[in-house]
Formats: sequence, structure tokens, C-alpha cells
Amino acid sequence: MKEAAHHEKTIAILGSTGSIGTQTLEVVRSNPELKVAALAAGSSVEKLEAQIRMFRPKVAGMWSPEAARDLKTRVSDLDVKVVSGMEGLLEIAALPEISVLVTAVVGMIGIRPTIAAIEAGKDIALANKETLVTAGHLIMPLAAKKGVSILPVDSEHSAIFQSLNGEPAHRIEKILLTASGGPFRGRTRRQLAEIQVEDALKHPNWSMGRKITVDSSTLVNKGLEVMEAGWLFGVEPDRIQVVVHPQSILHSAVQFVDGAVIGQMGLPDMKLPIQYALFYPDRRPMGGSRMDLFELGTLTFEKPDTKTFPGLKLAYRAAGQGGSMPTVFNAANEKAVALFLDRKISYLQIPELIESAMERHTVIENPTVEQILETERQTYAWIAGRINCGW
Repeated sequence: MKEAAHHEKTIAILGSTGSIGTQTLEVVRSNPELKVAALAAGSSVEKLEAQIRMFRPKVAGMWSPEAARDLKTRVSDLDVKVVSGMEGLLEIAALPEISVLVTAVVGMIGIRPTIAAIEAGKDIALANKETLVTAGHLIMPLAAKKGVSILPVDSEHSAIFQSLNGEPAHRIEKILLTASGGPFRGRTRRQLAEIQVEDALKHPNWSMGRKITVDSSTLVNKGLEVMEAGWLFGVEPDRIQVVVHPQSILHSAVQFVDGAVIGQMGLPDMKLPIQYALFYPDRRPMGGSRMDLFELGTLTFEKPDTKTFPGLKLAYRAAGQGGSMPTVFNAANEKAVALFLDRKISYLQIPELIESAMERHTVIENPTVEQILETERQTYAWIAGRINCGW
């Protein structure tokens, strides 16, 4: 990292009004040496206005031009530049005064700003899964070339990162990636046929945005994390084992070539991995409750049920095929989840749509950013076509 511990560190947050973004700002509030130079959000104008008044960034971005105009009027009494759209995100990503970009936007919209920030020599606190899932082959070599760190914010990837603690990839025998199993663990396919939107939005252990909560229930989220872990830690998908651990206390572990298994445990709280990424390699005190092993009593582990939840198996297949296939997996899921949340398709149709989209796709080996975004567009269009035909 660029600065020594306890010096001021200036960050920017893309996706500041979402779940990870707001928790990042809570970490900032508890650590006065963190300064926020820029914040960007999708459409939550009121939330972003409140954040601007509290954290006083120099630049603020909104995805839509209308929202940006509204924001500009609201904060006209403050010295803040309001930007919009992709141009705005790219400007924020490369701001000279920031040393870390927190990428907490959902979706492939995160790819180009992440590349821009790496090009500008910024470290990335990565909370945007889609960036590595679809463009890991572009991002990881670029980060290595520019000498920047990609610090995972996801609780599982942070746990793997903490467990590795600098050990090289060739010492990893396998990664044990934990999953809560979601709210429907143990259900049969017949029971899942009845699932409504309300049921899918109840997560037992974590509070997250709507899309990620659904992804967690289908195990698609874990599939995306398998792909992401492969890129982050230089490990093939077949050496990443998903372990269902309903208590969410062991956040993930690494099994080394000598048989040692090192894991990271703690209560489910996203602020820990966020703070770890922002201060790495330092560890800072943090308030909140502590894990009590006596109270926990037992931790349990089981195999994922990929027959009932085929999303995970499809992710391994997409990872194995590589190239543009993970983009199809990701885009088809994004569209399918949106359709489910709109009550246009049933719960079990989510993995069915993903599989059909993958089956009709011809893999592009080393896709460029343009080809990745084009693959996403084609996948969206194909699914929209199927739905309109009364699928």
C-alpha cells in the first residue's frame, strides 16, 4: 500500500448509497484519518445528498443525468462538483488525490472504472463481483503490471486473503469457500417451485441488497465467488471447494500443500472486511460484538446440494469454459433475477434461463471490454425475446 499506517488516506466510493457503500462510510466515520474525496450512486439522490453533507467530498456522481441535475440543485450551497454517467465514474476513478477506490456498485458497470483506477495507479478495494467474474483476465495482469493491490471486500474473499497472509499461490492445495446455504437450505425442488419474492429476500445471517440476497438463495452468488476467487488467488476452479456452513462464523479457509488449514472466523459483519481492505496491512481496533465459542457450541459443515440448486454447478461449468462464458452466466442471472423480482418468472426458472443462455453462446476466448459488454447486451436481448414470446 502507498501510505504508512495512521497517515491520512483518501478514498472514493462507487456505489456509496448501497449496502457495502453505506457500511464503508460507517468505517470512515469511526476512523478520522480516512477522507472521502468522491462518492457516486445510481439513483438515490436524497441518500447521496445526506452523505455529501456529512462527508464533504469534492466530487459526487449520479448514474442518470436527471438525477445529477436534481443533486446539483440540492447541493448548490456546497463546494462539490457533480458528474454523471460513465464519464463521471471514470473521472472519479482517476482522481489524483485518492489512493484507494472502493468499487461497491452492482453489475458490469464496475469494469471500466476499475480499469481506469488501476491505470491511474490506485489500489482497489473490490466489492464488485462482476468485474473479476467477466474481466479477470484483463484486470489481474493490469494490476500486476501497474503494481497496485486488489484488496477483496467480500467477506469470503477477505477471509481467504487473511488466511493466506502473503503466502504464494503455489502453496495452496485448495480453497474452502464457505456458504450459508441461504434461506432455502434443505428444501426440495418441489418446495422451491412455490417460492415467492418475499421468501427469497429473507437471508438468515447477512443483510445485503435485493439482488445479492436472491443470488445467495440460488447459490449463484457462491458460483460468482468461485470465479472471483480463482482470479484473485490464482487457483483453478476445481481447487475451490464450496462448503455449506449455516452459522456463517468460519468465513472461508485455505488448505495448504502440507495439509494445514487456516481460516478466518468472526461474527457476520461486513465492516470487518471493509476496514481490513482499507487499512491493509494494518489491523485496526473495531467496536461491535465478539464471537463467543461457548455460546456457539457447534459449527456444522455440509456439501452443497447442486441438484436442487443448479446455479452453482452452472457457475463451475462457465468457469471451466472461460472466455466470455462467465459473462453470459452473470448477465443471464442478472436479467433472470430482475424478472423474478418483477414476478415475471418463477424462482426455478432463474437457473433454467441461465442454462439456456449458456447453451446458445459461442465462447470468445479472450474477450475485450467491448466484447464483454456486447456479450452482456446480447444475453439480455435474448432473454427479453424469450420472455416476450410467453416463455
